[in-house]
Amino acid sequence: MPQFQYQATTPQGQLIEGVREAEEERAVVAWLHTQGYIPLNIALPHGRDAKPVRNWQLSLPEMPWRGRVTQRDVLLLTRELATMLAAGLPLDRALSALVGLASKPALSRVADDVLKNVQQGQSLADALAQYPTIFPPLYLNMVRAGEVGGFLETALQRLTEYLERAQEVQEEVKSALTYPVLLVLFGAGAIVFMFIFILPRFAGLFADSGQALPAATRFMLTTSEVLRSYWWAFLLAGAGGGFGWQRYVATPQGRLAWDGLCLRLPLLGALLQKREVGRFSRTLSTLLSSGVPLLQGLEVVEAVVENSVIRQAVKEVRTGVREGQGLAAPLGRTGAFPSLALQMIGVGEETGRLDDMLKQVADYFERETQRQIKRMTSLVEPILLLTMGLIIGFVVIAMLVGIFSINDMPL
Repeated sequence: MPQFQYQATTPQGQLIEGVREAEEERAVVAWLHTQGYIPLNIALPHGRDAKPVRNWQLSLPEMPWRGRVTQRDVLLLTRELATMLAAGLPLDRALSALVGLASKPALSRVADDVLKNVQQGQSLADALAQYPTIFPPLYLNMVRAGEVGGFLETALQRLTEYLERAQEVQEEVKSALTYPVLLVLFGAGAIVFMFIFILPRFAGLFADSGQALPAATRFMLTTSEVLRSYWWAFLLAGAGGGFGWQRYVATPQGRLAWDGLCLRLPLLGALLQKREVGRFSRTLSTLLSSGVPLLQGLEVVEAVVENSVIRQAVKEVRTGVREGQGLAAPLGRTGAFPSLALQMIGVGEETGRLDDMLKQVADYFERETQRQIKRMTSLVEPILLLTMGLIIGFVVIAMLVGIFSINDMPL
């Protein structure tokens, strides 16, 4: 029978550890409950990690890099706090346990400062608000609504679900784009290597022959010579262009023009629109279900949306909602939201289930975003392979034509 190492906390917040012999993790959890303890982590000893009990996995993972607090750290902290509050632990005891469980020193300091502020009489939302770079307005508004309405545990659970879904979507997008990006990098590197290191070896051979070379061969050799002689100019031009573009996009007018151009691009524009609509709907649904008023929720959503065109549309919608025009009608006038989303939001307003309907809108457009990304990557990959194959093939053929021209020289 295996022995399980466990971590648990007492109702007073004291952290305890030990070893328990049992057939499975659930038996250890049940035994800890009978002892009046709150399970935190169950695992096999000697490095043979068992599959943790999902509802009780509260310890933050060990990470070699202990830098700034990331979005994943916030997700884990929120999940742990919600689980401990659901287990009946008081807020100050739960925060005290988080200080000891944090694997990153930065996260431990944040939890310790929040604990001290709460013990001094501040609300949890006000204590978290002192770290605006870690806890965004969405987080603070939901926590504040949960405290005022007396359902902080539920608000934290909804926050956990929201952060988990956002993390899943982000990871799926990164996973879908990883292979095309690597393909472009390695392909471009191979082509540059050929022009800088391989083609110059043929230049001397062709020069000694004194034979007139075909146009394709001369073009390749000239391109190679330009890259080898003026590589620094290309680097400076690229760095200068990137810096100038960054400065332009940093201005409100430049950002608005760039985001508008992105939305008008074929295929990519529709993808970006669906992504932003899904984010808008998910965020507003989570806020409304947590008791945040619609106007305040729209103000938070305006800060969450990344595209400045849609952000401007949300700002205009806030004015319409403030004047009593509802949500669907002002959204429709902006022209930035698909008709399907507008119809579903309108139905939600009519039935009084706006938060549920917004959640369905978010689910739909997030699935559509994932499908479109998969379709685009399935098309981009063969196009990239074909393009790089044509470039490399053209280089090889140009060199072979030059070599054949030398062999055809009269003796």
